[in-house]
Amino acid sequence: MAKSAEVKLAIFGRAGVGKSALVVRFLTKRFIWEYDPTLESTYRHQATIDDEVVTMEILDTAGQEDTIQKEGHMRWGEGFALVYDITDRGSFEEVLPLKNILDEIKKPKNVTLILVGNKADLDHSRQVSTEEGEKLATELACAFYECSACTGEGNITEIFYELCREVRRRRMVQGKTRRRSSTTHVKQAINKMLTKISS
Repeated sequence: MAKSAEVKLAIFGRAGVGKSALVVRFLTKRFIWEYDPTLESTYRHQATIDDEVVTMEILDTAGQEDTIQKEGHMRWGEGFALVYDITDRGSFEEVLPLKNILDEIKKPKNVTLILVGNKADLDHSRQVSTEEGEKLATELACAFYECSACTGEGNITEIFYELCREVRRRRMVQGKTRRRSSTTHVKQAINKMLTKISS
């Protein structure tokens, strides 16, 4: 059997936005009410995405890390879900600063991420409109999803699958550029040798 592709995904967002609930809903199709907000967990999950077996390592961050921990998680991850709670404007306002830190740590590479507005079942307490989420996603140049880990609405599986696809697309693009540049180096080296021989 062919070896599965491995993808490292990290879930970021302020404590209480429902990161663990989203991950658990994706893995078990269940909703669990209570979590320890200080716990950080890593899960492994295998899935077939577009006819290819992919092994995901999912890091569910606690949302209360110090800067060093947070930066370590960002270096580790390849794809990122930035999660906010639609009933908590503060959590939405923390997304852009998070993205800026990611850019800083990952540069010169572009960051592979998606934006997720959780708790869509609490529409009556909404503080962040869908349009605002869409607008921010456009600014971040990433996909946007609104969902509810509680009820399962908003295709949560698709969020994780899409992030895997993005990571794999990015890898293919980078792989091609890398190959191209090494061929260029070889050509340049040969040309230099030829110039030396003929001079």
